[in-house]
Parts: sequence; structure tokens; C-alpha cells
Amino acid sequence: MGRDREVSILSYALFAVTLAHMLTHVLQRVHIALFPIIREEYGLSLRELGLIASIPPLIQAFLTLPMGFLADRFGSKRMIMLNLSIAALGGFLAWRSMNPWMLVAAVTLVYMNSAIYHPAAYSLVSKLFHPRDRPKALGIQGAGGTLGLSLGPISAGILMALLPITWRGVYLFWLAPILLGVFSILPLRYEPRFDVGEETKGVEEVSGMLTLSFILFLLFVSFRTMAGQMISSFITLYLVDVRRMSQAVSSVVYGASSLVGIMAAPLGGFLASRFGEKRWLLLTLSGAYVSIALAALSPTPLIFTPFYIAYGFLASLGMAANSSIIARLSPSRRRGLGYSLYFLPINVMGALSPTLASLIAEAYGLPAIFPLSLIIASLGLIILKFGVEV
Repeated sequence: MGRDREVSILSYALFAVTLAHMLTHVLQRVHIALFPIIREEYGLSLRELGLIASIPPLIQAFLTLPMGFLADRFGSKRMIMLNLSIAALGGFLAWRSMNPWMLVAAVTLVYMNSAIYHPAAYSLVSKLFHPRDRPKALGIQGAGGTLGLSLGPISAGILMALLPITWRGVYLFWLAPILLGVFSILPLRYEPRFDVGEETKGVEEVSGMLTLSFILFLLFVSFRTMAGQMISSFITLYLVDVRRMSQAVSSVVYGASSLVGIMAAPLGGFLASRFGEKRWLLLTLSGAYVSIALAALSPTPLIFTPFYIAYGFLASLGMAANSSIIARLSPSRRRGLGYSLYFLPINVMGALSPTLASLIAEAYGLPAIFPLSLIIASLGLIILKFGVEV
């Protein structure tokens, strides 16, 4: 295969990787959507729920760097098939879980599959497309992930409201689609080792990748993730306890904030190609943080909901810019490692943030999470604006 071969946006490769992205994330937020039910069934405190939300991404964080090396060593196709197989195992274990620790083990497997998917799949897509088309392709791929993140909670609310099933039945419902997703990866044949045109600058060593801009971008990602995870980890409890929504409605609202990313992620990729990744990312995140602030200040659930969904939409508009910047800052032959380093702070902050948020909620109440999150998010924007050169 020639290293300059370009792939169409309408290719089966992008479709298959996007479908796998959806199935990778479809179970990842189901337990959070079910927190009000799980809290009652097991008699858990906010701090214990925080641990349930923290342990899986903490274990995921330990796997992130090894998965990047393995993606560069064994190729993306094998790793993506492995990740979906582990997702199915996690779903099966959640369906059979009889206590909180079995559920933690199941959710940990669901998070592990994400650690395997991201370095492999993002590396593959970033090398399949020319840099001018890369944000567009990554935006389409990102839409698959946001679809999965939204379908999980929404399906939990709808299935439990319409069918005589418990929360465990939601996990059983998704087992067959995830297993079928494994076979959708089999037809993939072409897997490039280099970027189209080999336009990525930088030496092919890890030390050459760790530039000041790369490190500061990871710091920005850390702040952004901490702020977002502090809000999302307890949003369903906030909607039920503070905004007085039902369990089913809170799950649908939570999922809807991701569902809008189906349109926002690819649209954001096309616009990032036009306006530049960094400029577009600063614009969309600024709008997202204004939206969540207005949601927190809103007097009624009816006003809260559109602002919260707008927050999800604007955040998704910047997804492709985020992942495209990493591709620009890392050399092609170490792209899997580059993306694993990118997802490392996401996973670490995903582990720490729920525990921090639970401590704040127990001390000051669930609404207190919002102002602290906005302060952290604003610090991240300052680092991106003045520290990162792309």
C-alpha cells in the first residue's frame, strides 16, 4: 500500500470506525444515569457513588499509555476488535451484577474498552485523511462517540419506562449490537503507517513529541475534563434532587446533551477546517461555559434544560478540533502514543473529578459543583489561548 493513499469521507473504513465508537461508549454513562435507582437499591451515600464513578476511569488511566504502544505495535484493526469484545463482557457482567462491587467491575471493563479504542481508532483516522480533511473525518468519528454516550442514558430511561425490565435489562439490551460491531471491523484492510503526504512535522521519537505546546495542551485538556466530569458525574442526581425531575426524564435530559453531538461533532469538524482548530475550540468552549452557567442560574427545570442541551451541543462542536490538534502535535509513527497521552489526563481527571465533586456536594450541596467547575474550565481556556501554538 502506498503511503500517500487518500480515503474518502464516505468510505467504509470511516463508517466502521464510527460505528465502533458508538458501541464503545453506549454503556459508559448508563450507570450514571441510573445513580438515583442504584443509590436506593444499595443504600449508598454520595461519597460511595463518587467512588463508583471514580474507580473505573482510574483503572482506565493506568491502561492508557500501554494501549497507545500496543496500537502502534499491533495495528488498529486488532485493537478495535478487542475493545468491543471487552465492552460486551462488561455489559454481560453488569447484567448479572448482584452488588455494587460487581457493578464496579462491569463498568471498569466498559471503561477499559474505551482505553483500547481511542489510541487505535483516532490514530487510524488521523492517518487515513489528508490534514485539510482530518478535522472533518474526526468530527464524523466523534459523532459516533457522542451518539453512544447519549443512547445509553436515553435507552435506560425509555426502556425502563415502557418495558417491565430492571436497570440490569438495559445492559442486556445492548449486548447483541456490541457483539455484531466486532464483525463490522473484519472487512477493514488498509491501515497506513504514515500520514497522507507525510506532512506532520517532528522527529519520530517520544522526546520529540513532548514539546511545550503539547504539554500545555494536555494541561488544558486536564482542566477541561475536570470541569466537565464534576458536572456530569452527578447531573442526574442534581436533576432528581434539586430540579425535581423524575428518574426517566433526568436520564433523557442527560442523554440529550450528548445526543445533539451527532450533528454538532461533524459540523464542528467542517468549521474547524475552515476557521482553524485552536480559534474554533476557544470559541465553542467559551459558548459552552456561558450556557452551563445560565443553566445553573435558571429558576426552573424548563429553562435549565435548553441551556444544558446547548452546553452539550457547543462542547461537541469543539471535539474534532481537539483531536485534530493532537494529530498536528504528534508524529505519525507515534500517533497511537500521541492519542494515548491525550486521553491520559482525560482518564485521570475522570477518576478524580467524581470524588472531588462528591466531597463538595456533601459539604455544600449539589448546586455548589457548578461555580467551581466554571472556574476550573476558565483556567483551561487561558492555558489554551496563551500557551498552545498550533
